[in-house]
Amino acid sequence: LQGANIQLTPSARRYAEADVDTRKALFAQALLAHVPLAQHIKRVLDERAGHAAPARRFRDELEDHMSPDYAEETLRTVTLWGRYGEVFAYDEDDDRFSLDDAV
Repeated sequence: LQGANIQLTPSARRYAEADVDTRKALFAQALLAHVPLAQHIKRVLDERAGHAAPARRFRDELEDHMSPDYAEETLRTVTLWGRYGEVFAYDEDDDRFSLDDAV
């Protein structure tokens, strides 16, 4: 976009100018504010004594509203986002979400 006059919102400018840890924190805030599935996973983990839950639980809930393939893709995407923002952890071997490695 050579020569383009691109205007960033204040939020976008703050993100663009931030260090990696601040970017992750900003991403986590936006994720929890705007992605209901991420909110739901975090809430379940917060409420459980062990702060862990099987991923199958969330897949089953998604499959009530979409195909199994789309449910898997949706959960995989939110998992990647949640891990990036350090909102929750996901153990691939156990297929479980937790707050163990999350900030």
